[in-house]
Amino acid sequence: MNERFESSPPAAEPKRIDKAQYGLALALLVVGVLTIVDARGLEVGFGDPIGPRLFPYVIGAGMIVLSVLLAFATARGDVAEGEAGEDVDLTSPADWVTVGKLVGILVLNLLLVNLVGWAITGALLFAGAAWTLGSKSFLGDLIVGAVLSVASWYFFWFLGVPLPAGLLDGIL
Repeated sequence: MNERFESSPPAAEPKRIDKAQYGLALALLVVGVLTIVDARGLEVGFGDPIGPRLFPYVIGAGMIVLSVLLAFATARGDVAEGEAGEDVDLTSPADWVTVGKLVGILVLNLLLVNLVGWAITGALLFAGAAWTLGSKSFLGDLIVGAVLSVASWYFFWFLGVPLPAGLLDGIL
């Protein structure tokens, strides 16, 4: 007695399509095309077989290929899984107060960097971001920020990229 039981296949889950992935694919496509178009304006030196255009062309073409692949994967129903996050509660809402403070510190840095100089605003940027993210030792953060900003000022000076000295012009 060999009986065969035919069972119906399990009900297929409806295809989930993440429309935001289409937006990302479109953004990749646009940036890739703009990169290639912008690379056409680069000046090519005489006798240089590769030239400065090669890398933007490769990057732009790669972005276009990735955008097409992402669009196909999205149409197929592939959806990225959310990260489990070991210490992040994914159900809690965003802390917009902290985000607002960080944006305010960045905007303040943008407004003051040419007037006051990078060494001072870089230190304030570091200390303000550390304070916003929960640090309790503002003076220590200010000292670390000052050391990092002065070191980065000299590093960029060594590379030939001048950062504004501001109030410390002649001292640095």
